Amino acid sequence: MPLYAITGVTGHLGRLAVDQLLERGVAPADVVALARTPEKAADLAAHGVQVREADYDRPETLESALVGVDKLLLVSGSEVGGRVQQHTNVVEAARKAGVSRILYTSMLRAGSSGLVLAPEHKGTEEVIAASGLPYTFVRNPWYVENYTGQIATYLAQGTILHATGEGRIALATRFELAAAAAAALLEDAEGNVVYELGGPSYSIGDLAAAITEVTGQPVEAKAVTAEELTAALTGAGLDEGLVNFLVTVDRNIGDGDLDNDTDDLARLLGRPVGSLVDAVRAARVGAPQTV
Repeated sequence: MPLYAITGVTGHLGRLAVDQLLERGVAPADVVALARTPEKAADLAAHGVQVREADYDRPETLESALVGVDKLLLVSGSEVGGRVQQHTNVVEAARKAGVSRILYTSMLRAGSSGLVLAPEHKGTEEVIAASGLPYTFVRNPWYVENYTGQIATYLAQGTILHATGEGRIALATRFELAAAAAAALLEDAEGNVVYELGGPSYSIGDLAAAITEVTGQPVEAKAVTAEELTAALTGAGLDEGLVNFLVTVDRNIGDGDLDNDTDDLARLLGRPVGSLVDAVRAARVGAPQTV
C-alpha cells in the first residue's frame, strides 16, 4: 500500500486531512503525520498513525521524516515572509527521499492573483515545478472561518465594516478543503494537476444577511473607503501591520482576487459545497463546520 504523508498535522487543515484519509479507509499505519512537535500529535500515534518529527526550518529533520513516503501533502506554513524557503526545504527533502508526488495547498490563481498572500504561493509552486516531481496544486479559497470566527464581534457591533466594494469571495470550510485535499491525495493522477478550489461566492452583504437569518439579530454590512477602514481598525487598537493586511485583503476582494467560478471543489468532494448560512449556523452552535 502507498504511504501517505501530511505536514502540519497539529494545525487545523493538516489534522483534518489526516482524519479524512482515515475516514476514507486508509489504514493508520499507511499515514505519516509530520509535526514540528510530535508530542502534540500523540493522539494520532495512539491510533496507529506514524508520527514523525518534521520542522520546516530544520532540513535535517525532513529527509528522514519522508523515508518510504509515496505521496506527500505539503500544507502551507503559517509564517508569512518565510514560507518559500521553508517549503523549499520540504520539496528538496521529498526529492531526495524519492517521493513520487507532492501536493501543495496553494491559493486561488496563485500565478496571476494580486492578493497580498499570492507571491509566496506562486514562489512555492515554482519551486515544486522546478524539482521535477509530479505535482498536484490544490489552490484553496478563503476560509469561511475567517468570518464565522468573528460572529460575536459582528453581533456586538451590529455592523460589518468593509472596503470590498462589490467584490465577492469564494468561501469554503477547512473541513471541505481538507476533504478535497485527501481526495486529491488518493487519486491515481497522471502528470501535473491544478485544482482551483472554491465554493459559491458571496459579498459581505450576503455574510451580514446570513448572520441575521441565523441569529435573528440584525447585522448590517457597511461599505467604507480603505482610508475609513484603516482609521476604524487603528482606533480599535489593532497594530499597523495587521491593519494594513486587512485593508489590503479587502481591496484584493474588491478586485476579484478571491472570487472563483470553477466546480473543482464540488467534484473532489463528490457533492455540492455547503452554503454560507449552513456555515454560520454550525459556527453559532459550536458544531464542527463539516458543511
